[in-house]
Amino acid sequence: MSWYRNTVWFVKGLREYTRGGYESASRRFNPADVEVDVAGRSFLVTGANSGIGKATAKEIARRGGTVHLVCRNKERAEVAKEEIVTETGNQNIFLHIVDISNPKEIWKFAEKFQNEHKLNVLINNAGCMVNNRELTEDGLEKNFATNTLDLQGKCTPHFFTGITFPHPRNSIPEPFWLQILTGECTYIMTTALVPLLEKAADARVRQQVVLTEQWAKAYRNIHFSVMHPGWADTPAVRSSMPDFYERMKNSLRTEAQGADTVLWLAVSAEATKLPSGLFFQDRQPVPTHLPLAYTHSPPEDEEKLVEMLEEFSQKFKSVSPGI
Repeated sequence: MSWYRNTVWFVKGLREYTRGGYESASRRFNPADVEVDVAGRSFLVTGANSGIGKATAKEIARRGGTVHLVCRNKERAEVAKEEIVTETGNQNIFLHIVDISNPKEIWKFAEKFQNEHKLNVLINNAGCMVNNRELTEDGLEKNFATNTLDLQGKCTPHFFTGITFPHPRNSIPEPFWLQILTGECTYIMTTALVPLLEKAADARVRQQVVLTEQWAKAYRNIHFSVMHPGWADTPAVRSSMPDFYERMKNSLRTEAQGADTVLWLAVSAEATKLPSGLFFQDRQPVPTHLPLAYTHSPPEDEEKLVEMLEEFSQKFKSVSPGI
């Protein structure tokens, strides 16, 4: 990241992404937007055993929704599920243990899920911030496999092979099937989107924004959104960004504050009145690029990104057992 982009981004963050930024923005919120009953609707939240994912799942459960928690660590996930059930009184909480850095495992889960459940809203929250290069068992860089490739697996029409995308109107009464991504570095794009495997974490999260925009163009009967939760005090921030956490811990948002816009996008009728493919911060659409930061990608790079992920996705589908 250039000195200019780094400075502008950090100044913007101090003003908008902190707890104070949330408190300022929340003055314009309409509480009625999220004071809704979503009983009968089904929500899938990845990375739901802690942080923003758990906070989101808990608030949806309070409103009566059926919530599917997709987590990697069974022990922590069971604790999270018990906490959500106990605090909300909602028994319709289901747990699925899936390593989303493993594409074959995602496809296997998808096949099972489509035979057992319906789905209205997918909240792709899970991600990782591995500072040192690590490879998965399939030879994929771990951040890429978890933060980008898993989205192609979970979000395109080829995921769930019929659960949601191909027949969204057959399974939900509302006009939209909702897909929400969460991310914290969405303004930054240092170089071209392709090749993927060697990019820094900020570029990978930027890819999530591009994918949301591309899917919104391709699938008009599905409502896609991507959001920035601000700087929140989560286990991931504490473990992966210890220096940042120590400097900013007194100003970080709570997990619930970080999850607020996710909840709003997931349950509010007002959110679906806005166009698909937008980037949100504190319940309103915002630009996806910093001014004069030259973070735009050529259209051909964006198209190539989608094509490459499609190829990866189909490759792992073909070798997944039972698919």
